Amino acid sequence: MDELQLQKVTEDISLRYFQKPFQHRAVFNNRLKTTGGRYLLQTHNIELNPHYYEAFGKEELIAVIKHELCHYHLHLEGKGYKHRDADFRNLMQKVGAPRFCKVIPGKTGRRSQKLYTYECSSCHLRYQRKRKVDIMRYVCGKCKGRLISV
Repeated sequence: MDELQLQKVTEDISLRYFQKPFQHRAVFNNRLKTTGGRYLLQTHNIELNPHYYEAFGKEELIAVIKHELCHYHLHLEGKGYKHRDADFRNLMQKVGAPRFCKVIPGKTGRRSQKLYTYECSSCHLRYQRKRKVDIMRYVCGKCKGRLISV
């Protein structure tokens, strides 16, 4: 799908589900990694993640467009356009827009989570931690033995 087709699809969805025209631009943004799309408050344009179209097809892209159009139309009307606002939640439910987009298989957000593994030198109990542990300061919680980084 190219940008002209994306613009046409967005305009059609806006008229069909919101009964209002979409008068700004809808574009693909390859730099988006962790979100399906975003509505830009200053320009009123919508940027969409092309990886969602490649991974899930047109149905998921339409769902993301509906979500972003909820932000768009509510913001232009001066109503609550943020995720926590009742106006936004009601409009999303009315048009069948998802609150969150699916996770792309093989993508792990900003960066993959590194796990640190430590082992007790006495009882050989293993610990996995998201943060690094100072092995000179901390000891095994079971037997008070020294920890070794594995």
